[in-house]
Amino acid sequence: MTDLIYTEKELVQSLKEYIRAEESKLAAVKSWAKKLDVLTRASTSDPEGFLAHPVNAYKLMKRLNTEWSELESLVLQDPSDGFISNISAHRQYFPDEEDEKGAAKALMRLQDTYQLDSESFAKGNLHGVRYNAELTVDDCFDMGKTAYNEVDYYHSVLWMQQALKQMDAGEEAVVSKADVLDYLSYSVYQMGDLPRAIELTRRLVAIDPGHQRAGGNLRYFEKLLSAELTEKDQSQQEPMSEQPITLGTYKRPRDYLPERETYEALCRGEGVKMTIKRQSRMFCRYQDRNRNPRLLLKPMLEEDEWDSPHIVRYLNALSDEEIEKIKELAKPRLARATVRDPKTGVLTVANYRVSKSAWLEGEEDPVIDRVNQRIEDVTGLSVATAELLQVANYGVGGQYEPHFDFSRKDEPDAFKSLGTGNRVATFLNYMSDVEAGGATVFPDFGAAIWPRKGTAVFWYNLFRSGEGDYRTRHAACPVLVGSKWVSNKWIHERGQEFRRPCVPGLIATSILTLHSPVAARWDSESRTVVLLWLHGL
Repeated sequence: MTDLIYTEKELVQSLKEYIRAEESKLAAVKSWAKKLDVLTRASTSDPEGFLAHPVNAYKLMKRLNTEWSELESLVLQDPSDGFISNISAHRQYFPDEEDEKGAAKALMRLQDTYQLDSESFAKGNLHGVRYNAELTVDDCFDMGKTAYNEVDYYHSVLWMQQALKQMDAGEEAVVSKADVLDYLSYSVYQMGDLPRAIELTRRLVAIDPGHQRAGGNLRYFEKLLSAELTEKDQSQQEPMSEQPITLGTYKRPRDYLPERETYEALCRGEGVKMTIKRQSRMFCRYQDRNRNPRLLLKPMLEEDEWDSPHIVRYLNALSDEEIEKIKELAKPRLARATVRDPKTGVLTVANYRVSKSAWLEGEEDPVIDRVNQRIEDVTGLSVATAELLQVANYGVGGQYEPHFDFSRKDEPDAFKSLGTGNRVATFLNYMSDVEAGGATVFPDFGAAIWPRKGTAVFWYNLFRSGEGDYRTRHAACPVLVGSKWVSNKWIHERGQEFRRPCVPGLIATSILTLHSPVAARWDSESRTVVLLWLHGL
């Protein structure tokens, strides 16, 4: 999208050049017209007397044979060719209808998550900060129409109501008030509010008595309301509320996400369960990971973010130079992030994950290799079997709803093709500050971790037994203002047998209690302890 900003600037410059060329052409044509107008007035006043002079006769022949042809060529010139050629070359990079719809739905997602009313959005007022970005009546109408076409009447009501409010305040618009009332009244009806739907439809009929749907809708709504009143044994309806439609007027429909309310509250910074007692158990330390040579002179600064499950943050995990290099390498490859379908195992895009990502190999640049080595040093885990470094960018409304990083029992083949076992741990680098929104939240235990450029957070997804820690279900909250850059390293089980031994107590007990000489090893695929008989010892 940053590239599109410069593309638009270039097109504006091209448009200005076209306007100048058109103005220059029009000025030349006007000059011709003015000169010829004077001549024709003189010649037509006395044609024979005018042509009696040989110079006038010659010049008439010359004008009609030569100069009018030149004028014709001038008029036929098309100064728009350069502009049309320029815009055609860039059109392949323009957003399409699906992109525009996605951006509108992103605004609605932000509206829900951060409980922002439509007026705040329209006025550019986000979280008490006024931004120089406002929505016109036509913008609000298009937002409402997008929701309407998606059968999302809840958001259609909110945005059509805002469009109507701005129109009533006197704002000029291309869309007509009748069109706004048409969509709004029907959306209100779909939300089950018959009295308000009737009032809005009556207003529509008053503005446009010949509207093709309004009269029929009004009779239908009134009939439904009459039937409801008869069923309730009421002779007349209660007076309709004069309160304007706001976020709380209608209940937001429930969806597929069970922890929706908890998750969104954490995104707003509400419901975080960081108590004073828990805070007292949080410490910071210098981490040299058992005197790792690369950390002896400059140990990593490590802070506790949460006690159970243990989540830590590393300060100065990435330098500004490293961040810029990673972004430079990733930008040309960024593509819509995908998720694995739990039923088919096929990678596909999903509404609950809105971001762009790219994968970087250590061999591509010394910076990537250095970052991978740093992750291994500070965690004490091998990255030889880890996934490539994934770089992700969350733009407008970018998010990743609550999910697990590890595969569950109902997804036995999720990482089978890698042959490296399950994702034992997650290392997440924050590569930008985010002005508003964008937290990493854990709904199960009520934690919210906010992005801080250059820092990283780390947690284990699996217990030492190899079983998944379901408490680590987490989410990337929608970005409200700003652009969130992160890079992920998912570390797998294979290669960690001696770095993070599995169930060491069980293995020791097995060896001590069995009379025959045995050795034991942990099989990460079957997640069982394998006892090996030792012969000849």
